[in-house]
Amino acid sequence: MKLWGGRFSKNTDSTAGGFHSSIGFDQRLYAEDIAASIAHASMLGSAGIISGEEARRLIDALGELAKEIDRGEVVFDTAEEDIHTNIEMLLTQKLGELGKKLHTARSRNDQVATDLRLYLRRQTLCIEGSLKELVSTLADLAGQHTDTVMPGYTHLQPGQPVTFAHHLLAYAQMFMRDLGRLRDSRRRMNFCPLGSAALAGTTFPIDRVSTAAQLGFTAPTANSMDSVADRDFALEFLSAAAIIMMHLSRFCEELVLWSSREFSFIRLDDAYSTGSSIMPQKKNPDMAELIRGKTGRVYGNLLALLTVMKGLPLAYNKDMQEDKEAVFDAADTLRNCLQVFTPMLAGLQVEKENIRRAAGQGFINATDMADYLVRKGLPFRAAHEVTGKLVLYAEGSAKTLEELSMDELRAQSPLFGDDVYEAISLKRCVAARASYGGPAPEAVATAIAETRLWLLETEAGEDIV
Repeated sequence: MKLWGGRFSKNTDSTAGGFHSSIGFDQRLYAEDIAASIAHASMLGSAGIISGEEARRLIDALGELAKEIDRGEVVFDTAEEDIHTNIEMLLTQKLGELGKKLHTARSRNDQVATDLRLYLRRQTLCIEGSLKELVSTLADLAGQHTDTVMPGYTHLQPGQPVTFAHHLLAYAQMFMRDLGRLRDSRRRMNFCPLGSAALAGTTFPIDRVSTAAQLGFTAPTANSMDSVADRDFALEFLSAAAIIMMHLSRFCEELVLWSSREFSFIRLDDAYSTGSSIMPQKKNPDMAELIRGKTGRVYGNLLALLTVMKGLPLAYNKDMQEDKEAVFDAADTLRNCLQVFTPMLAGLQVEKENIRRAAGQGFINATDMADYLVRKGLPFRAAHEVTGKLVLYAEGSAKTLEELSMDELRAQSPLFGDDVYEAISLKRCVAARASYGGPAPEAVATAIAETRLWLLETEAGEDIV
């Protein structure tokens, strides 16, 4: 029998009932639902709303039920709509009428809001762990390539010389910010809606502070209507997840380019590549491509929930049932992508000679030549023009700037001296960029040390659990 069936004179249409049911996907919240129910039962007993003995029996039975579900001994009833109803029915089967007392002073509206916060709190901690592992892998890989000079690109055209380490650490910064966003979102989601009931609280003398504390929340939510109507915490998680996926996708795009024969900067491990059913020579970067592709579904989950929420009046509306599949799919997708990406990155082979050869092409030391002329007293705009003409000349002569003779250089400016060749050597160009955050080996060494210190600090920092 439906929990709300007393008011109705006929059963729900079978098609409508299946359409309405969420047990097919929200059953994964069983652990959170039982944990919240145990806290609620404990509070009911402490507040004298039920007896202490009744509270103890409810708590014991809920603990037994959790173990039975963990062992795979429970099959949820699809006729019982959702996980909350299923847990209550299973509890009633164990305890009879006592099981029906558990729902005193609460609603499925505040239950699901609490369960989803508990679920996302756990998921963000898990994802944070994966992000820290990824940042650690980037720091280790960067440490091996502080002297591996490569072209830095703008518009995917060679721009200025950097190092492979510096390039990797740019992504480390992105993932470090991502972890900060997840922690910020977890702090805001860590408030407990339980006890807000349907929308207007309850007439029973409940202790919401006690319930929140038992579940590890910072405090109860402050407004009963907002408590059940709010999905900002889910949207914040989806937004953070979408940004993380965007960063993974950008990195994967570079791995795909770098592993192509045209670049040949890296070789991906065979364990993270696939072949072709018809072309025997192929080694495809499928894992990187798939992560890049899965970014779209996480974006879609964010947009879906934003669209669901955009026109809803207060307080709870059934539309909000659509939150869970978006959240579950985004969390699953992000976790799976991180679990594949990090070992794929750790196992790649860097083709240092190919990278160095590419750095020698594309005139990426042109800015350094212009800076050389500025130091000789030429205004930068004039130095820029002189260097541009030399690049045009060198390109037509199939030479690099370093290969131009002194006569060829002085044909554009008498300020050139023999010291220009040292000034525009790629090693010197990189070493000269020693400002904080730059690609010079000592600056990169500082960045790696700071990244490792950040890892230690985040590991030691207080986590909301």
